[in-house]
Amino acid sequence: MDFKDLLAYKKSFELAMDIFEISKTFPKEETYSLTDQIRRSSRSVTANIAESYRKRRYINHFISKLTDSDAENSETNTWLEFSLKCKYINQELFDHLNKKSIEVGKLINYMINNPSKFGCQTK
Repeated sequence: MDFKDLLAYKKSFELAMDIFEISKTFPKEETYSLTDQIRRSSRSVTANIAESYRKRRYINHFISKLTDSDAENSETNTWLEFSLKCKYINQELFDHLNKKSIEVGKLINYMINNPSKFGCQTK
């Protein structure tokens, strides 16, 4: 299987693209702060999933990259909260994106807790 076939990869990529589109509407003064940060963290979730899959031969490396991905997902969620509180997005949109972020987190944690299902050799 290719890492692009992983459900966690697909869902996190979709969320990152949603955030990219939404962040285009953020104020200009947020370009180098909130906009940049939320885009980077959301993309990093997906990139770390891809890296973890390539490192699955070594279970500790696999899990390490996935925990990085999980941390980036939490950071993304924090930036979403700032976006809501700054009134750049409304509650309905926040709830929708938050739900996606929670789902991605659950998928990542499933991978962390079940590495053998993703090709890792457990001893």
